[in-house]
Amino acid sequence: MTCLENRLRALTPDALRGLLRGIEKESLRTNPDGMLADTPHPAALGSALTHPNITTDFSESQLELITGVHAAATDCVREVTEIHQYVYRHIGDELLWVASMPCKLPEDDRIPLGRYGSSNVGRAKTVYRQGLSHRYGRRMQTISGIHYNFSLPDSAWPLLMQAECSRAGEQDFRSAAYFSLIRNFRRHSWLLLYLFGASPATCASFVEGRQHGLRQLAGGTMYLPHATSLRMGPLGYQSDAQASLAASFNCLDSYAASLRRALSEPYPAYEAIGIHDGGGLYRQLATTLLQIENEFYGTIRPKRRIRSGERPLHALAERGVEYVEVRCMDLNPFEPVGIDAGTMQFLDVFLLHCLLADSPKDTPEEIAGISYNQHRVAQHGRDPALKLRRLGANGAAPQEIGVADWGRQLLAECAPIAIALDEARGGSAHGDALARAEAALADPSLTPSARVLDTMRREHGNSFPAFALAASKRHRETILARAFPEALRARFERLAEASLAEQQAIEAAQSMPFEEYRQRYLAGTLPIGD
Repeated sequence: MTCLENRLRALTPDALRGLLRGIEKESLRTNPDGMLADTPHPAALGSALTHPNITTDFSESQLELITGVHAAATDCVREVTEIHQYVYRHIGDELLWVASMPCKLPEDDRIPLGRYGSSNVGRAKTVYRQGLSHRYGRRMQTISGIHYNFSLPDSAWPLLMQAECSRAGEQDFRSAAYFSLIRNFRRHSWLLLYLFGASPATCASFVEGRQHGLRQLAGGTMYLPHATSLRMGPLGYQSDAQASLAASFNCLDSYAASLRRALSEPYPAYEAIGIHDGGGLYRQLATTLLQIENEFYGTIRPKRRIRSGERPLHALAERGVEYVEVRCMDLNPFEPVGIDAGTMQFLDVFLLHCLLADSPKDTPEEIAGISYNQHRVAQHGRDPALKLRRLGANGAAPQEIGVADWGRQLLAECAPIAIALDEARGGSAHGDALARAEAALADPSLTPSARVLDTMRREHGNSFPAFALAASKRHRETILARAFPEALRARFERLAEASLAEQQAIEAAQSMPFEEYRQRYLAGTLPIGD
């Protein structure tokens, strides 16, 4: 019996049924013609600062829809669908752009930053976004995706500790186990880009004035013929400055140490930007490599719910890792809400595999190889000749291996996990999700990225903007046609009203000057509340 199978056997059906997940789904608001909307965040949606389900990401025009935590993937889809139903009823004739790569964009400085009111915490969120715009440009920040939050139930941890004969404290054991998951995820997340990447093309306005290796199609479209996810490639959420960080995920302490250096040591290029513009306007929160922890890009993050005024690293150090946040998933433009239950069920199998399989410590060489594999699959993943680099055992030289060969090996290791989940929950959803993945490895035309290019060619004259606009209109109609009970409408209206009142209360109670707030927050000396 393998170590993976032994750990899997330790998890009872109740523990497997108790897996928890939630999603955070980003979408640009556009005008009916597919141009980025320049309207403020609609007041009927509540406060972007305090609403639990509806906020904004980088831009005022970039909605972020957040579900609660669910024990079933179908319940997660149901809630995010309900949020969409409310949103669509309160944005006039605007659309939610269904693709990860952005719609038609104006000049960079005309992309509006998110606004969160006059409180210190609200101002800090906008200044942070101002810093991102100076560091990376606003267009890159308009890329959208789905973040998948995943955790095991409390009942699972004593079972796994017993299987490992661990004498560590449960908090330390959990954190170490989640970091094992993260290391394996980083090694193998290229498979998710192949299976679920859906951004092989982009509007030409996104790369205007930038160096790129994309090819031109009709209708203002740029693409790569075998790309899976331009969003996760060199043109997407990438930072040459952050590449020097090479954070290790061997344990919470090593991860925290890497980020603390990036949060405390001045970075010359960002020192040149400055904190202020000379006229009293803030240009960024700090001149360090990272302004705050969330600026660190990555395919996955260790997370812990934070308290008011608390830094995320402090929360992790004090109370350990609570869940992981998967950040490499594209919006699926063929799904009305960007993701379906089957994708979530595959993610559950995949993440359990990452947790239960042996997870060697990472090295600088492997970290470089992970980045190489990610970019190769993002740009050329459906090329049958593509080879990836897999780290050799016991320090041996990396091996070259084809995407399909490596993918089939990983899916074979996932099969017992899918069986166990289906036995625990009933039905065959996880096995079916695995079978679809196997079929996509055998036939790349079944992947979302191939389907995007095929639909563009057959129905939209090879135009990405025309394809995404048509899908956005179709999904809007589909969601608005669904029944929306009065009780559900009333509940969302109460949430919106309560969030606006909460923002007003925060602003009324404010007394600290913003500069003092900024310095104390960055230093970690603000009072921490529940």
